[in-house]
Amino acid sequence: MLIITGGAGFIGSSLIWELNQRGKDRILVVDSLDNGNYKNLVGLAFYDYIDKDDFLERIGRGDFKKIEAIFHLGACSDTTATCAKYLIKNNYEYSKTLAVHCLLHNIRFIYASSAATYGDGRLGFSDDESRLHLLRPLNLYGYSKHLFDLWAKKECLLDKIVGLKYFNVFGPNEYHKGNMQSMVLRGFRQIIETGKIRLFSSYREGIADGEQKRDFLYVKDAVKMTLFFFENLGLSGIFNLGSGCAETWNALAHSLFHALKIEPDIEYIDMPQEVKDQYQYFTEADMSKVRGAGYTESLLSLSDAVSDYVGYLKDGR
Repeated sequence: MLIITGGAGFIGSSLIWELNQRGKDRILVVDSLDNGNYKNLVGLAFYDYIDKDDFLERIGRGDFKKIEAIFHLGACSDTTATCAKYLIKNNYEYSKTLAVHCLLHNIRFIYASSAATYGDGRLGFSDDESRLHLLRPLNLYGYSKHLFDLWAKKECLLDKIVGLKYFNVFGPNEYHKGNMQSMVLRGFRQIIETGKIRLFSSYREGIADGEQKRDFLYVKDAVKMTLFFFENLGLSGIFNLGSGCAETWNALAHSLFHALKIEPDIEYIDMPQEVKDQYQYFTEADMSKVRGAGYTESLLSLSDAVSDYVGYLKDGR
């Protein structure tokens, strides 16, 4: 059996889809279905579903047998969340309990960290574990993820488990994510409704409006890389999962307009005050560690990925 926490979520449900394409359906989905994300499970093949609040107790008493691996993707991923108690319990303590269980029972443990742990990026985006203590996340979400990375290192677990620092992942099944939806989805809706797309103005000297950069990764590529670590049991540690190529928001917007066959019309708007101090002007995954581990598949270009995603959005998915 494979277990996927956050299995009804964005990356989790996409992972189940990819596993189904590979003939695997003995999958236990762990999640909470309070925000309409159940729609992500419709049409997918899996063994059973259990609420995340019941899961730790049930796995602790041995209800599930012959577990091959746990993909721990469930977390609060809202970068604007301010309830520290909830984030620590949900993202940090939950992860610790699950990791310990996996190690005690020889279960492969692959968990989601985040590029948010890199903070403003001044120290670069290397997944060298010896530099973990130097990182300074800009928000509570990033800090909750960083805490677990640090704990795993302190407990000498990083040679036994796999942590994946996902960068800006976008693609089908993210509709339920509220203000954490990708700009591709939000931009698609803006263009359909108004004919234009709205991007944040820049407040940093030398960087023009819309020229802030992100490492955008299509979810189909993200899940293929995730499964690479499931298939290669000799690999362990923390790894970046990104494209390795920073692109501007303007480039993303133009890719959307091109996919929709509409002339570009971009409006630059003020950045909310509460976002300014947490805003990352540049992210770009150092992918040398993943490539050095043997992952050789090419990734979709931003333009091709956006075009593929728009096909789903036109179909209402």
